[in-house]
Amino acid sequence: MDTGVPDPIDPRARSLVEALGVSGNVRLAEQLVSEAIGLIVDEPDTLDLKIATAALTEMREAYRVFAPFRAEQKVTIFGSARTLPVDPLYAQARDLARALADRGWMTVTGAGPGIMLAGMEGAGRERSIGVSIRLPFETGANDIIAGDDKHVSMKYFFTRKLMLIKESQAFVCLPGGFGTLDETFELLTLIQTGKSLPVPVVLLDAPGDRYWEQVDELVRHQLIERGLVSPDDTGLYRITDSSDEACSIIEGFYANYRSLRFVGDRMVLRVQQGPTDDQLEHLNERFGHLCATGTIERAEPSRVERRSDDSLDLDRIAFDFTKHGYGDVIQMIGEINSWV
Repeated sequence: MDTGVPDPIDPRARSLVEALGVSGNVRLAEQLVSEAIGLIVDEPDTLDLKIATAALTEMREAYRVFAPFRAEQKVTIFGSARTLPVDPLYAQARDLARALADRGWMTVTGAGPGIMLAGMEGAGRERSIGVSIRLPFETGANDIIAGDDKHVSMKYFFTRKLMLIKESQAFVCLPGGFGTLDETFELLTLIQTGKSLPVPVVLLDAPGDRYWEQVDELVRHQLIERGLVSPDDTGLYRITDSSDEACSIIEGFYANYRSLRFVGDRMVLRVQQGPTDDQLEHLNERFGHLCATGTIERAEPSRVERRSDDSLDLDRIAFDFTKHGYGDVIQMIGEINSWV
């Protein structure tokens, strides 16, 4: 039926996707090819075309590297490339990655020296994935991951940060410079704004080191007091100086809670063990302010979830989300985990 609205898909894109025999995500494939055709037809300048081409090339290669490990739990470790092996922070990163590897986690780092090397040293080559950045003053990936199929080298920081964040279910940030602070605050921003799902974010110091405590003081005494962020945004992260506690925080985040997705405006949390009547009542008393309408309630898998066979074996609670207050959502996940 002719609706009078122009089709946003270039017909040449539709023909090409059909000729390639693409059978899954056809509409998205058509849209991708259509936008590529449109970009070429727009005749952008050379630099713009180089950036778009290189970014797409890097993303394709990174997707290929991560694809075999999609079902694996992964933790990304951020931290300074300048940290020396004699620094107590090096041991913190190494010990944490080793403990998590023993529990089945893979470690993702930027593949460089310092904290990145420490994380891979702890996890071991088989449990490490590296996403390095090409810089004129760095020689490439560290010796643990260099030459491994689980390493990808990238030109742009924005594509690199995408892959360091996109695939992981937990994050540990150790002290570092501008790059580490950039990665940490972008991660917190993504969670705060709902662009990334709630995950455990651990800010890990060495005993006696107040790096992250002082960053937290900046957040509390400058950002919160000026009204630049909400008080509940401090719930987006946890600070500790113990690698054992950091491991416990990460493992504990998934003690009962398993995953989250949106069905329209409705937030659906999938859990191993659903609430009793008393637990559900307490959840509403403490977190009912997160509901735009109605209450937090038990739920069956939605039609969308059934169609994609998405975690149908798990219990569910759901509510119409206000679309803000992700720090409180993380606190609610902590409450859910206390049921087991």
